[in-house]
Amino acid sequence: MHTPWFAIHKPLSARRALLLKCIAFLIPLAVWCVVSYVPWVWHPQRLILNAGGSDLFSADQRVEAEYFDKEQENLAKAGLPLMQAVRVNPVFLPAPHEVAQAMVKAFGPPERKSSPWLHERIWSSIKLLFWGFVLATAIAVPLGILCGTFDFFAKLIEPFIDFMRYMPAPAFGALMVAIFALNDAPKIAIIFIGLFFNMLLVTANTTRSIDTSLLEAAQTLGAKRSKLLMKVVVPGILPVLFTDLRIALGFGWVYLTIAEIIGEMSGITEFINQQGKFRNYPNVFTGIIVLGILGFLTDQLLAEVGRVLFPWYYRQKQSWARKWVNAVLRFRRSPEPRVFEGVRPRLEASDVSA
Repeated sequence: MHTPWFAIHKPLSARRALLLKCIAFLIPLAVWCVVSYVPWVWHPQRLILNAGGSDLFSADQRVEAEYFDKEQENLAKAGLPLMQAVRVNPVFLPAPHEVAQAMVKAFGPPERKSSPWLHERIWSSIKLLFWGFVLATAIAVPLGILCGTFDFFAKLIEPFIDFMRYMPAPAFGALMVAIFALNDAPKIAIIFIGLFFNMLLVTANTTRSIDTSLLEAAQTLGAKRSKLLMKVVVPGILPVLFTDLRIALGFGWVYLTIAEIIGEMSGITEFINQQGKFRNYPNVFTGIIVLGILGFLTDQLLAEVGRVLFPWYYRQKQSWARKWVNAVLRFRRSPEPRVFEGVRPRLEASDVSA
């Protein structure tokens, strides 16, 4: 029996979940197609095919509808040949098929031999994000765990971090260029600044949310501070912390586009800005879509890694890939177990002994 579509706090069946996920992508695509291919929906401009007797406009020129209609009236009053035109959208809104064609061509040889290939730009962007994220994680997570565990570190570190997180990362651009010069270092620094402060505070709050009964049980068995931290606190927060880092990485893609403008422009952001200057908007859409695909695939990959690393936490959550396979093959799934809301690491006497 299928779960009702609007059941409260109950997951939908695999097929219904798959259907809704497909619709989530198809609706924006359908709107884009309607706006692009149905002339009477929007199409606020006119692409002139033949200028007729007009001295004001010429062939292949895009004109706003009101100016086109006014010129047509003037031509009619003067007894001159009328212009011929078709309804079009502004040049900054290409049709889906134009973007698809541009995406295929974009991965080919660049127009200028001195320009890097698109896959080289993508790799450059990935490296910047990787190092910025790794450095921020390596420092913010240990400090956040200390702040969430010991009130001493919370009072010593968090007030200043809470103040610093309101300073936008791009504001440090000129300073980072002055310190690290024109290379990848200032870009990595901007990503680091954008992620570090919020990551530390989120880690501290996640650490504080651990079930205190676990700490009490471990203390009853004689565990000391180091054992409580390494055998109870850290294992207890890892699954949730892993999810927090996935979310932080999503923000990292945002800071990446900002960082690549700092100093010497590079990566996918340079490609997008360069194509925008040439008014090649299908390629602009290509760069934006590539960023979205990279971010989405990275997040889904990390979600699968999380299921492997923390199977007890994701026990109730089936892999998205398996859901798709089951939905396509129309396998009937058995009722899922009740959601396990807490993470309670197994304690043994050897782990908590002094």
